[in-house]
Amino acid sequence: QVQLVESGGGMVQTGGSLRLSCAASGGTFGTKAMGWFRQAPGKEREFVSAIAYSGYLYYADSVKGRFTISRDNAKSTVYLQMNSLKPEDTAVYYCARSNGVLITHRLYEYDIWGQGTQVTVSS
Repeated sequence: QVQLVESGGGMVQTGGSLRLSCAASGGTFGTKAMGWFRQAPGKEREFVSAIAYSGYLYYADSVKGRFTISRDNAKSTVYLQMNSLKPEDTAVYYCARSNGVLITHRLYEYDIWGQGTQVTVSS
């Protein structure tokens, strides 16, 4: 069974940067689309970004121009480079593997989730 392990979270000041990584263990991503989501305290989990095996990208409006998603298919690792961080980016960030090849923002179309990594942006 494929498991996803996120890393790279931490605490930064407003305007800082972090790079999250998500690696597969016990298997590979295959040709599935991969996504990043986040959940702030008291809020629902929300879509951040997704990337297809082919490289097609999709971003939430709130992170467009500041975050960059990428993937290394040979390593079954997906990354999220986060720049110009804001306090409202504070959340637990999750990576997830889609059940299909098309990029999507819908949570229910992702069937494997990581454990999450905390990102805290101080003002």
